[in-house]
Amino acid sequence: MEVYKFGGASVANAVSVKNVAQIIKNSSPTHLLIVVSAMGKITDKLEALVKAYIYGDADAHELLDQVKSFHLAVMHDLFEDPKHPVYNDVANSFVEIEWLLEEEPNDAPDYIYDQIVSIGEIVSTKILTAWLNTSGCPATWVDARNYIRTDNTYKEAKVDWELTEKEIQTKLAPLLEKTIAVTQGFIGSTSENFTTTLGRDGSDYSAALFSAGLNANALTIWKDVPGVLNADPKWFTETEHIPELSYHDAIELTYYGANVIHPKTIKPLQNRNIPLQVRSFIHPDGPGTKITGVKTPLPVPSFIFKVNQVLISIFPKDFSFIIEENLSDIFSIFHKHKVKVNTMLNSAISFSVSVDNDDVKIKALLSNLSELYKVKYNTGLELVTIRYYNQGTIDRVTEQKDILLEVKSRHTCQIVMRNRSGE
Repeated sequence: MEVYKFGGASVANAVSVKNVAQIIKNSSPTHLLIVVSAMGKITDKLEALVKAYIYGDADAHELLDQVKSFHLAVMHDLFEDPKHPVYNDVANSFVEIEWLLEEEPNDAPDYIYDQIVSIGEIVSTKILTAWLNTSGCPATWVDARNYIRTDNTYKEAKVDWELTEKEIQTKLAPLLEKTIAVTQGFIGSTSENFTTTLGRDGSDYSAALFSAGLNANALTIWKDVPGVLNADPKWFTETEHIPELSYHDAIELTYYGANVIHPKTIKPLQNRNIPLQVRSFIHPDGPGTKITGVKTPLPVPSFIFKVNQVLISIFPKDFSFIIEENLSDIFSIFHKHKVKVNTMLNSAISFSVSVDNDDVKIKALLSNLSELYKVKYNTGLELVTIRYYNQGTIDRVTEQKDILLEVKSRHTCQIVMRNRSGE
């Protein structure tokens, strides 16, 4: 039993869909579950549609037409017969969005988000399943919402693991004894059968949940890179391929923002000691990267960059110490506004954090914090995290930079910085 996960880039157009089908045909697993994301940048387009519907800042129907036209073009390139059942199947999926758009927006934007954005995964998996069957690789489409059971925290649903495992083992595992199955990443459902999503880029996490529930031999995530690299090529002209990685280092790297793997992916696999392989769908015969329980540290320093950061410094208004009670209040406020802290530093009379800049969330957060504390902040910053750092690596990334905050632990260094004035 193996699980393959293909992201949006791997099914971005008809040529990509055919490539994925070829990878699947060439694969060796007897029993295979395929977890697929929405095609290309469709999730971005559907998010824009949600915003247009709720706030009226664009034509939601026009955006829906663009999404439908994109998928129609892909299907025309794949299926010569205009009466192929996939056309009706996909059209019926979009009807769910059309019904929503006929109603006035309610006061539950996260619920609306999940009902609309989830359709991207539904449609992509229907198209891939149809192409697999057309090209001589029998496959069955299955609905992830029948197995991934969650609470009703829309847009960031929490998985009911006990129920999810039961559904996967009793209903999905027997099916996979008979057929290859194609299902969706990113989505689940509540006990009332309302659609939920697991957080942006949550398809990797879905694949890990399915792998753990099936006790799979391995999970393979197919990417547009040759495996895990020690830095993002858009930041470094020279990068190094990492052939093997420990669960521990993978968790650290994803937590700090490495975007090759979703942060929640590793734990379900580690719990069951299931290897994770990161391989290239562009060069499927390449070695990739294997992530296991190996104890050896990373062979090279690894760099993770996050841009558009806000450094927020919080001070008591009466110049008293920042103590545990203050920190509890501060973290409650961050949790309330759903703002994730990327790094932090505490001193006697201040507490500083670096966070991603989200105009709506940060504005509300700063307003709330200012009710109780004195607050200062800087925008337009960069955060670099170096795993297994040394002074040479720090000097390399901070050249021509002003350092606003630096935090070091035994193996990890985090630096918040900006371009030096006048540069």
